[in-house]
Amino acid sequence: MTNDAPADLILDGDPLEAIGGGARVGYARVSTTEQSLRRQVDALTDAGCIRVFEEKLSGKNAERPELAACLDYLRDGDTLVVLELSRLGRSLADLLSLVSGLRQRGIGFTSLHENLDTTTPGGRLVFHVFAALAEFIRELIADGTREGLAAARAGGVRLGRPPAMTDEQIRHARALLAEPNTTVASIARLLGVSRSTIYKYVPELSPNHSVESRSDPQAALTS
Repeated sequence: MTNDAPADLILDGDPLEAIGGGARVGYARVSTTEQSLRRQVDALTDAGCIRVFEEKLSGKNAERPELAACLDYLRDGDTLVVLELSRLGRSLADLLSLVSGLRQRGIGFTSLHENLDTTTPGGRLVFHVFAALAEFIRELIADGTREGLAAARAGGVRLGRPPAMTDEQIRHARALLAEPNTTVASIARLLGVSRSTIYKYVPELSPNHSVESRSDPQAALTS
C-alpha cells in the first residue's frame, strides 16, 4: 500500500461550518467480494443522497470514470457520501488526496460505515490524524531506506544496476579473442549480450582500438 501523503494536503484552514448545506451525493464502487451495488446504493439513498454514481469496475488499476463524473457533478456546499472508506480510496494517500481536494472546493465528505463526517470537528480531527499517520509512515520508510543504503555502502555492497557483463563473461570474451576467425558478433551471441556491450566491457575488441592490441591476442588476454 502506498503511504506517501499528498504534498498539497489541506485539511485545516478556514472553518468548515459552511460546508454541507447543499446536496448529498453518493458514490458506490464494487469490491472483489461483492459485485452487486444494490446494498451500497440502498444505504446511500437512505442516507439522503439525491443521486448515486455507480462504479462497476473493481480492478486495482482500472480507471474510475464514475468517480470522475461524480467529482465533476459536486458543487460548493455539497457532501460526497460513501458507504465505507475503501469504496473511495484505494490507499491512505489516495483517500487523503481526494478528501483534501473536496475540502479545497468547499465540499464535505461522509463515510457511513466509519461514521466519519468532515463537516464536523470530530470528522476533521480524524482526517488530521490520518494525514499525520501517513506522513509518519512515509518518514519511517525514507529513514529506513537511507539507513539501509548507508549500511550497504559501508559493507562494500555495490549499489545500483548490476553490470551488463560479469567478470567471468569478460574473461571468456578475451579468451575467445585469441581464437582465429572469431567475430565480435559471434562472441556476443555466445555470451548473450549485444555487440555494444562487448565493446564497452572489452575495449580491445572495439574497431577504434589500436591494431597492435588486436593483432596480439596474448596482450589482450593479460590486459
